[in-house]
Amino acid sequence: MTRTVSELKRLNERSRAIFRQIVETYLATGEPVGSRNLSRNLPMTLSPASVRNVMSDLEQLGLIFAPHTSAGRMPTHVGLRLFVDGLLELGDLTDVERAQIQSQIGYKRETSIEQLLAEAGEMISGLSHCAGVVLAEKQVSRLKHIEFVPLEPGRALVVLVGDDQTVENRVISLHPGLPPSALIEAANYLNAHVLGLSMAEARSRIEQQIASARAELDALTQKVIEAGLAEWAGALGDRQSLIVRGQSNLLKDLTAIEELERIRQLFEDLETKRDLIQLLGLAERAEGVRIFIGSENKLFSLSGSSLIVAPFQDKSRKIVGVLGVIGPTRINYARIIPMVDYTARLVGRLLT
Repeated sequence: MTRTVSELKRLNERSRAIFRQIVETYLATGEPVGSRNLSRNLPMTLSPASVRNVMSDLEQLGLIFAPHTSAGRMPTHVGLRLFVDGLLELGDLTDVERAQIQSQIGYKRETSIEQLLAEAGEMISGLSHCAGVVLAEKQVSRLKHIEFVPLEPGRALVVLVGDDQTVENRVISLHPGLPPSALIEAANYLNAHVLGLSMAEARSRIEQQIASARAELDALTQKVIEAGLAEWAGALGDRQSLIVRGQSNLLKDLTAIEELERIRQLFEDLETKRDLIQLLGLAERAEGVRIFIGSENKLFSLSGSSLIVAPFQDKSRKIVGVLGVIGPTRINYARIIPMVDYTARLVGRLLT
């Protein structure tokens, strides 16, 4: 933000007006704008020649560029960042829009957490006309039953049943030669001590009991429980659930083959998921809405897309996931930023 302030100070009133007009035209139409059209629409009287001089200065600053020879000008990703951070005037959701969001992802007793998050991704994709993304820790809400099912030697399936009827299965590695009785003892112990707790609470309680030697378990049974805890903690598996909805929205309004190729590249990147999870993880470490524009991150450097995300919290104000949208760099930032912020806050309230 400090850099944004210093860069804005370098622009006089005339330069800011022309820069704002270029960006707003691009966001509205996706098209470059020329000096003649700019001179007609500016709030001040300037000749096309004077406008061209200012555009040349803005181009040298790296804020705008010409996509083709003798074409008009469009904002660069640096220019978009400057506009979003320093010049954008955010709108606000209407009461009708808030009610619409609430009605589409209203929590029902029979709705699982996974369903709630999927509905939120679907809803924000529809309202924003972009792709909706949600990243959250995989977990059943409150534990209702735990069972260990032996597979082949050295492996077992952990079955976790939540009080919202969700079922989570994880495969764990076991000590060679472990007797079936150890699996039964581990399940009995866990069912006696962690029912009604969340995954995080259960993990914390058992770890504390084992550390303080309060758990009356033999060594092999303790190893079964520790293997299960390691799996729940994500040490041996993927503990995050990524939901992407409405990718087809990214195919709308494409005007050139190269644009289609960029979106194809984005789809391939989304399939790998790893980079997107890392990117969303950055948003988990900060409060409020985060915006990633085009080449600012490697995931979108080829596809030229933007990501707007906000974290949501549980009842202890711990960030447990992020929600947002992926769209073209000419996304409607003023409308979508408050939409993402409100939806993330609503999801946080529904989860608690």
